[in-house]
Amino acid sequence: MSANHSSVRRDPGYVGLTTTVESLPASFYFDPAHHQREMTQIWYRNWIYVCRSSDIGTPRTFRTLEVGDQSILVVRGEDHVARAFHNTCRHRGAALCRTSEGRFSSVGIVCPYHSWRYSLRGDLLQTSSRQHGDGFDKRDFPLYSLPVSEWNGFIFAALTNEPPPFSASFDLPLNRLDDWQLGDLVVGHTLRKTIQCNWKVFWENYNECLHCPGVHPRLAQLVPLFGRALLERRDDPSWQDHADDDDPKYGGGLRTGAESWSMDGKPVGVPFPGVSPEDRKAGHVYLTSVPSMFIVAHVDYVRVVRLRPLGPERTEMSIEFLFLPETLADPKRDLMNVVEFTNIVMSEDAEICELNQRGLRALPHAGGVLMPEEYAIRLFQNWVRSELTRT
Repeated sequence: MSANHSSVRRDPGYVGLTTTVESLPASFYFDPAHHQREMTQIWYRNWIYVCRSSDIGTPRTFRTLEVGDQSILVVRGEDHVARAFHNTCRHRGAALCRTSEGRFSSVGIVCPYHSWRYSLRGDLLQTSSRQHGDGFDKRDFPLYSLPVSEWNGFIFAALTNEPPPFSASFDLPLNRLDDWQLGDLVVGHTLRKTIQCNWKVFWENYNECLHCPGVHPRLAQLVPLFGRALLERRDDPSWQDHADDDDPKYGGGLRTGAESWSMDGKPVGVPFPGVSPEDRKAGHVYLTSVPSMFIVAHVDYVRVVRLRPLGPERTEMSIEFLFLPETLADPKRDLMNVVEFTNIVMSEDAEICELNQRGLRALPHAGGVLMPEEYAIRLFQNWVRSELTRT
Protein backbone atom coordinates (compact mmCIF):
# COMPACT_ATOMS: atom_id res chain seq x y z
CA MET A 1 0.00 0.00 0.00
CA SER A 2 1.51 3.28 -1.01
CA ALA A 3 1.88 6.27 1.25
CA ASN A 4 3.95 9.35 1.96
CA HIS A 5 6.90 7.43 3.36
CA SER A 6 9.88 5.24 2.65
CA SER A 7 10.42 1.82 4.19
CA VAL A 8 14.07 2.54 4.93
CA ARG A 9 15.83 5.60 6.27
CA ARG A 10 16.80 8.25 3.76
CA ASP A 11 18.14 11.77 3.79
CA PRO A 12 15.26 14.23 4.41
CA GLY A 13 16.43 16.30 1.47
CA TYR A 14 16.38 13.37 -0.94
CA VAL A 15 13.81 14.06 -3.64
CA GLY A 16 14.13 11.10 -5.99
CA LEU A 17 16.09 9.65 -8.86
CA THR A 18 16.86 11.29 -12.16
CA THR A 19 17.89 8.09 -13.95
CA THR A 20 16.64 4.55 -14.34
CA VAL A 21 18.48 1.73 -12.56
CA GLU A 22 18.45 -2.05 -12.70
CA SER A 23 16.19 -3.90 -10.31
CA LEU A 24 17.12 -6.95 -8.27
CA PRO A 25 17.58 -10.16 -10.30
CA ALA A 26 14.28 -11.89 -11.04
CA SER A 27 15.57 -15.11 -9.48
CA PHE A 28 15.71 -13.35 -6.09
CA TYR A 29 11.92 -13.60 -6.04
CA PHE A 30 11.44 -17.34 -6.58
CA ASP A 31 14.69 -19.29 -6.25
CA PRO A 32 14.49 -21.54 -3.15
CA ALA A 33 18.23 -21.38 -2.43
CA HIS A 34 18.23 -17.59 -2.57
CA HIS A 35 15.12 -17.45 -0.41
CA GLN A 36 16.92 -19.42 2.28
CA ARG A 37 19.84 -17.02 1.98
CA GLU A 38 17.49 -14.09 2.63
CA MET A 39 15.94 -15.86 5.60
CA THR A 40 19.40 -16.40 7.08
CA GLN A 41 20.87 -13.00 6.24
CA ILE A 42 17.80 -10.78 6.68
CA TRP A 43 14.96 -12.36 8.62
CA TYR A 44 17.14 -14.17 11.17
CA ARG A 45 19.26 -11.07 11.85
CA ASN A 46 16.71 -8.27 12.25
CA TRP A 47 13.94 -7.37 14.66
CA ILE A 48 10.63 -9.12 13.98
CA TYR A 49 7.24 -7.99 15.24
CA VAL A 50 5.72 -10.87 17.19
CA CYS A 51 2.54 -9.64 18.91
CA ARG A 52 0.89 -6.95 20.99
CA SER A 53 1.87 -6.75 24.65
CA SER A 54 -1.76 -7.43 25.55
CA ASP A 55 -1.52 -10.82 23.82
CA ILE A 56 0.71 -11.91 26.72
CA GLY A 57 -0.78 -9.47 29.20
CA THR A 58 -0.79 -11.72 32.26
CA PRO A 59 1.96 -13.88 33.77
CA ARG A 60 2.54 -17.27 32.11
CA THR A 61 0.70 -16.34 28.89
CA PHE A 62 2.66 -17.05 25.72
CA ARG A 63 2.67 -16.63 21.96
CA THR A 64 4.70 -18.42 19.31
CA LEU A 65 5.59 -17.22 15.83
CA GLU A 66 6.99 -19.32 13.00
CA VAL A 67 9.53 -17.48 10.84
CA GLY A 68 10.97 -19.67 8.11
CA ASP A 69 12.15 -22.84 9.83
CA GLN A 70 12.51 -21.07 13.18
CA SER A 71 9.95 -20.83 15.98
CA ILE A 72 9.94 -17.93 18.45
CA LEU A 73 8.37 -18.25 21.90
CA VAL A 74 7.51 -15.13 23.90
CA VAL A 75 6.17 -15.41 27.44
CA ARG A 76 5.24 -13.04 30.26
CA GLY A 77 7.06 -13.89 33.48
CA GLU A 78 5.68 -13.76 36.99
CA ASP A 79 7.68 -10.55 37.28
CA HIS A 80 5.64 -9.19 34.33
CA VAL A 81 8.74 -9.06 32.11
CA ALA A 82 8.39 -10.33 28.53
CA ARG A 83 11.08 -12.82 27.48
CA ALA A 84 11.78 -14.60 24.23
CA PHE A 85 13.26 -18.02 23.53
CA HIS A 86 13.66 -20.49 20.73
CA ASN A 87 10.65 -22.80 20.97
CA THR A 88 12.99 -25.74 21.57
CA CYS A 89 13.73 -28.03 24.50
CA ARG A 90 17.41 -28.45 25.42
CA HIS A 91 17.01 -32.21 25.86
CA ARG A 92 16.56 -33.48 22.31
CA GLY A 93 15.18 -30.46 20.54
CA ALA A 94 11.41 -31.02 20.73
CA ALA A 95 9.12 -28.02 20.30
CA LEU A 96 7.95 -26.81 23.70
CA CYS A 97 4.57 -25.44 22.55
CA ARG A 98 2.04 -27.26 20.42
CA THR A 99 -0.13 -24.17 19.87
CA SER A 100 0.44 -20.57 18.79
CA GLU A 101 -0.92 -19.14 22.04
CA GLY A 102 -1.84 -20.21 25.54
CA ARG A 103 -0.91 -20.07 29.20
CA PHE A 104 1.61 -22.23 31.02
CA SER A 105 0.66 -23.85 34.30
CA SER A 106 2.09 -22.68 37.58
CA VAL A 107 4.89 -25.26 37.37
CA GLY A 108 6.45 -23.45 34.41
CA ILE A 109 7.33 -24.51 30.87
CA VAL A 110 7.16 -28.29 30.48
CA CYS A 111 8.32 -30.04 27.34
CA PRO A 112 5.47 -32.26 26.05
CA TYR A 113 7.93 -34.95 24.93
CA HIS A 114 10.01 -35.92 27.99
CA SER A 115 8.74 -33.41 30.58
CA TRP A 116 11.88 -31.37 31.07
CA ARG A 117 10.67 -28.38 33.09
CA TYR A 118 11.87 -24.78 32.84
CA SER A 119 11.15 -21.57 34.69
CA LEU A 120 9.60 -18.63 32.86
CA ARG A 121 13.09 -17.13 32.89
CA GLY A 122 14.29 -20.12 30.88
CA ASP A 123 16.22 -21.91 33.64
CA LEU A 124 16.12 -25.71 33.58
CA LEU A 125 14.45 -26.80 36.82
CA GLN A 126 13.94 -30.51 36.40
CA THR A 127 14.61 -33.40 34.01
CA SER A 128 12.69 -36.66 33.78
CA SER A 129 15.79 -38.88 34.00
CA ARG A 130 16.22 -41.12 37.01
CA GLN A 131 19.89 -40.33 37.10
CA HIS A 132 22.16 -37.72 35.54
CA GLY A 133 25.47 -38.43 33.93
CA ASP A 134 28.70 -37.39 35.56
CA GLY A 135 29.21 -33.65 35.25
CA PHE A 136 25.65 -32.88 34.21
CA ASP A 137 24.56 -29.54 35.64
CA LYS A 138 21.07 -28.13 35.06
CA ARG A 139 22.56 -24.64 34.99
CA ASP A 140 24.28 -25.54 31.71
CA PHE A 141 20.99 -26.19 29.89
CA PRO A 142 18.71 -23.15 30.02
CA LEU A 143 16.39 -22.41 27.12
CA TYR A 144 17.98 -20.68 24.15
CA SER A 145 17.17 -17.05 24.90
CA LEU A 146 16.50 -14.38 22.28
CA PRO A 147 16.66 -10.58 22.44
CA VAL A 148 13.25 -9.07 23.05
CA SER A 149 12.07 -5.47 22.97
CA GLU A 150 8.74 -4.26 24.33
CA TRP A 151 7.85 -0.83 22.97
CA ASN A 152 4.54 1.06 23.16
CA GLY A 153 2.48 -2.10 23.43
CA PHE A 154 4.41 -4.02 20.76
CA ILE A 155 6.70 -7.00 21.32
CA PHE A 156 9.61 -7.63 18.98
CA ALA A 157 12.17 -10.43 19.06
CA ALA A 158 15.31 -11.19 17.09
CA LEU A 159 16.73 -14.55 16.06
CA THR A 160 20.29 -13.38 16.67
CA ASN A 161 22.18 -12.36 19.77
CA GLU A 162 23.37 -9.20 18.07
CA PRO A 163 20.45 -7.50 16.29
CA PRO A 164 20.76 -3.91 15.06
CA PRO A 165 19.89 -1.19 17.60
CA PHE A 166 16.11 -1.35 17.98
CA SER A 167 15.50 2.29 17.04
CA ALA A 168 17.64 1.90 13.91
CA SER A 169 15.19 -0.63 12.48
CA PHE A 170 12.55 2.09 12.00
CA ASP A 171 12.50 4.71 9.27
CA LEU A 172 11.48 7.53 11.64
CA PRO A 173 12.29 8.38 15.27
CA LEU A 174 10.41 6.15 17.71
CA ASN A 175 8.69 9.16 19.27
CA ARG A 176 7.05 10.12 15.96
CA LEU A 177 3.78 8.43 16.94
CA ASP A 178 3.70 9.49 20.59
CA ASP A 179 0.52 11.50 19.96
CA TRP A 180 -1.35 8.26 19.24
CA GLN A 181 -0.94 6.70 22.71
CA LEU A 182 0.11 3.40 21.13
CA GLY A 183 0.60 1.62 24.44
CA ASP A 184 -3.00 2.27 25.49
CA LEU A 185 -4.69 1.03 22.33
CA VAL A 186 -6.80 -2.11 22.05
CA VAL A 187 -7.12 -4.48 19.09
CA GLY A 188 -10.62 -4.14 17.69
CA HIS A 189 -10.30 -6.35 14.64
CA THR A 190 -7.74 -8.51 12.82
CA LEU A 191 -7.47 -9.49 9.15
CA ARG A 192 -5.18 -12.15 7.67
CA LYS A 193 -4.36 -12.90 4.07
CA THR A 194 -1.97 -15.27 2.34
CA ILE A 195 -0.51 -13.65 -0.76
CA GLN A 196 1.04 -15.77 -3.51
CA CYS A 197 4.12 -13.58 -3.87
CA ASN A 198 7.62 -13.13 -2.54
CA TRP A 199 7.84 -10.88 0.53
CA LYS A 200 9.93 -8.31 -1.38
CA VAL A 201 7.21 -7.91 -4.01
CA PHE A 202 4.88 -6.68 -1.30
CA TRP A 203 7.41 -4.17 0.08
CA GLU A 204 8.16 -2.85 -3.40
CA ASN A 205 4.47 -2.33 -4.09
CA TYR A 206 4.21 -0.56 -0.74
CA ASN A 207 7.00 1.81 -1.73
CA GLU A 208 5.54 3.30 -4.91
CA CYS A 209 2.32 4.84 -6.12
CA LEU A 210 2.64 4.48 -9.89
CA HIS A 211 0.07 1.71 -9.50
CA CYS A 212 -2.39 3.70 -7.38
CA PRO A 213 -4.67 5.23 -10.05
CA GLY A 214 -5.21 1.92 -11.84
CA VAL A 215 -5.22 -0.45 -8.88
CA HIS A 216 -6.73 1.65 -6.04
CA PRO A 217 -9.57 3.81 -7.42
CA ARG A 218 -11.17 4.30 -4.00
CA LEU A 219 -7.85 5.17 -2.32
CA ALA A 220 -6.95 7.49 -5.20
CA GLN A 221 -10.16 9.41 -4.56
CA LEU A 222 -9.50 9.64 -0.84
CA VAL A 223 -5.86 10.75 -1.28
CA PRO A 224 -5.83 12.83 -4.51
CA LEU A 225 -2.01 12.93 -4.68
CA PHE A 226 -2.02 9.13 -4.94
CA GLY A 227 -4.52 9.52 -7.76
CA ARG A 228 -1.77 11.36 -9.65
CA ALA A 229 0.55 8.35 -9.15
CA LEU A 230 2.75 10.30 -6.72
CA LEU A 231 4.00 9.49 -3.22
CA GLU A 232 5.11 12.99 -2.35
CA ARG A 233 4.61 16.51 -3.64
CA ARG A 234 8.17 16.74 -4.95
CA ASP A 235 7.87 13.55 -6.98
CA ASP A 236 6.16 15.71 -9.62
CA PRO A 237 8.91 17.25 -11.82
CA SER A 238 6.74 20.40 -12.00
CA TRP A 239 5.99 20.54 -8.28
CA GLN A 240 7.31 24.09 -7.92
CA ASP A 241 4.52 25.33 -10.20
CA HIS A 242 2.13 24.41 -7.36
CA ALA A 243 4.44 24.86 -4.37
CA ASP A 244 2.00 27.25 -2.68
CA ASP A 245 -1.17 25.38 -3.63
CA ASP A 246 -2.86 23.61 -0.71
CA ASP A 247 -5.10 21.55 -2.96
CA PRO A 248 -4.65 17.91 -1.77
CA LYS A 249 -3.93 16.76 -5.32
CA TYR A 250 -0.76 18.87 -5.21
CA GLY A 251 0.14 19.05 -1.54
CA GLY A 252 -0.98 15.64 -0.33
CA GLY A 253 -3.39 14.72 2.41
CA LEU A 254 -7.02 13.64 2.30
CA ARG A 255 -9.64 14.99 -0.07
CA THR A 256 -11.59 18.00 1.13
CA GLY A 257 -14.12 16.97 3.75
CA ALA A 258 -12.49 13.62 4.56
CA GLU A 259 -10.89 13.01 7.96
CA SER A 260 -9.85 9.35 8.01
CA TRP A 261 -9.27 6.23 5.95
CA SER A 262 -12.78 4.77 5.95
CA MET A 263 -15.50 3.97 3.46
CA ASP A 264 -17.03 7.46 3.74
CA GLY A 265 -13.95 9.35 4.88
CA LYS A 266 -15.43 9.96 8.32
CA PRO A 267 -13.83 8.96 11.64
CA VAL A 268 -15.15 5.80 13.23
CA GLY A 269 -13.17 5.74 16.46
CA VAL A 270 -12.81 8.34 19.18
CA PRO A 271 -10.26 10.80 17.73
CA PHE A 272 -6.83 10.98 19.34
CA PRO A 273 -6.80 14.31 21.22
CA GLY A 274 -3.09 15.05 20.86
CA VAL A 275 -2.72 14.71 17.09
CA SER A 276 -1.40 17.90 15.49
CA PRO A 277 -3.40 19.85 12.89
CA GLU A 278 -0.74 18.98 10.30
CA ASP A 279 -1.08 15.25 10.94
CA ARG A 280 -4.88 15.50 10.92
CA LYS A 281 -4.72 17.16 7.53
CA ALA A 282 -2.32 14.56 6.18
CA GLY A 283 -4.70 11.80 7.29
CA HIS A 284 -1.98 9.19 7.78
CA VAL A 285 1.50 8.86 9.26
CA TYR A 286 3.60 5.77 8.54
CA LEU A 287 6.27 4.19 10.71
CA THR A 288 8.04 1.27 9.05
CA SER A 289 10.33 -1.48 10.31
CA VAL A 290 11.65 -3.75 7.59
CA PRO A 291 11.47 -6.60 7.07
CA SER A 292 8.41 -7.47 9.16
CA MET A 293 5.97 -4.62 9.79
CA PHE A 294 4.65 -1.11 9.39
CA ILE A 295 2.29 1.06 11.41
CA VAL A 296 -0.18 3.56 9.95
CA ALA A 297 -1.65 6.16 12.30
CA HIS A 298 -4.93 7.84 11.38
CA VAL A 299 -6.94 10.42 13.28
CA ASP A 300 -9.12 7.80 15.00
CA TYR A 301 -7.34 4.44 14.74
CA VAL A 302 -4.00 2.78 14.04
CA ARG A 303 -3.29 -0.07 11.64
CA VAL A 304 -0.47 -2.52 12.19
CA VAL A 305 0.55 -4.70 9.25
CA ARG A 306 2.91 -7.64 9.78
CA LEU A 307 4.50 -9.67 6.99
CA ARG A 308 5.77 -13.22 7.34
CA PRO A 309 7.41 -15.18 4.49
CA LEU A 310 5.87 -18.63 4.09
CA GLY A 311 8.17 -19.61 1.23
CA PRO A 312 9.85 -18.11 -1.84
CA GLU A 313 6.47 -17.23 -3.39
CA ARG A 314 4.06 -17.05 -0.43
CA THR A 315 3.68 -14.31 2.19
CA GLU A 316 1.30 -14.00 5.10
CA MET A 317 -0.06 -10.56 5.89
CA SER A 318 -1.85 -9.84 9.16
CA ILE A 319 -3.54 -6.51 9.90
CA GLU A 320 -4.48 -5.35 13.41
CA PHE A 321 -6.83 -2.40 13.91
CA LEU A 322 -6.09 -0.54 17.14
CA PHE A 323 -8.49 1.86 18.84
CA LEU A 324 -8.79 3.76 22.08
CA PRO A 325 -10.72 1.71 24.68
CA GLU A 326 -13.57 4.26 24.55
CA THR A 327 -14.17 3.36 20.93
CA LEU A 328 -14.63 -0.34 21.60
CA ALA A 329 -16.84 0.43 24.59
CA ASP A 330 -19.35 2.24 22.34
CA PRO A 331 -21.51 -0.27 20.43
CA LYS A 332 -22.76 2.47 18.10
CA ARG A 333 -19.36 2.82 16.44
CA ASP A 334 -19.19 0.76 13.26
CA LEU A 335 -15.62 -0.56 13.04
CA MET A 336 -16.43 -2.24 9.73
CA ASN A 337 -16.42 1.20 8.12
CA VAL A 338 -12.62 1.26 8.41
CA VAL A 339 -12.07 -2.51 8.21
CA GLU A 340 -13.91 -2.76 4.89
CA PHE A 341 -11.93 0.13 3.41
CA THR A 342 -8.62 -1.44 4.38
CA ASN A 343 -9.76 -4.85 3.20
CA ILE A 344 -10.58 -3.43 -0.23
CA VAL A 345 -7.25 -1.64 -0.59
CA MET A 346 -5.13 -4.48 0.77
CA SER A 347 -6.98 -7.04 -1.36
CA GLU A 348 -6.19 -4.90 -4.39
CA ASP A 349 -2.55 -4.84 -3.32
CA ALA A 350 -2.55 -8.61 -2.82
CA GLU A 351 -4.03 -9.24 -6.25
CA ILE A 352 -1.57 -6.98 -8.06
CA CYS A 353 1.38 -8.43 -6.12
CA GLU A 354 0.33 -11.90 -7.22
CA LEU A 355 0.14 -10.67 -10.80
CA ASN A 356 3.66 -9.28 -10.44
CA GLN A 357 4.90 -12.59 -9.06
CA ARG A 358 3.36 -14.65 -11.85
CA GLY A 359 5.29 -12.78 -14.52
CA LEU A 360 8.73 -12.98 -12.93
CA ARG A 361 9.57 -16.46 -14.20
CA ALA A 362 9.58 -15.55 -17.90
CA LEU A 363 12.73 -17.08 -19.38
CA PRO A 364 14.11 -13.86 -20.90
CA HIS A 365 13.31 -11.73 -17.83
CA ALA A 366 16.60 -11.55 -15.93
CA GLY A 367 15.50 -8.46 -14.03
CA GLY A 368 13.49 -5.27 -14.26
CA VAL A 369 14.20 -1.56 -14.28
CA LEU A 370 13.30 1.13 -11.74
CA MET A 371 11.93 4.43 -12.97
CA PRO A 372 12.74 7.79 -11.32
CA GLU A 373 9.52 7.81 -9.25
CA GLU A 374 10.50 4.48 -7.74
CA TYR A 375 13.32 5.91 -5.63
CA ALA A 376 11.91 4.33 -2.47
CA ILE A 377 12.08 0.90 -4.08
CA ARG A 378 15.70 1.58 -4.98
CA LEU A 379 16.39 2.36 -1.33
CA PHE A 380 14.66 -0.82 -0.24
CA GLN A 381 16.53 -2.93 -2.78
CA ASN A 382 19.83 -1.36 -1.76
CA TRP A 383 19.00 -2.28 1.83
CA VAL A 384 18.37 -5.88 0.72
CA ARG A 385 21.72 -5.93 -1.10
CA SER A 386 23.54 -4.55 1.91
CA GLU A 387 21.93 -7.08 4.25
CA LEU A 388 22.92 -9.94 1.96
CA THR A 389 26.57 -8.87 2.07
CA ARG A 390 26.67 -7.84 5.75
CA THR A 391 29.08 -9.98 7.78
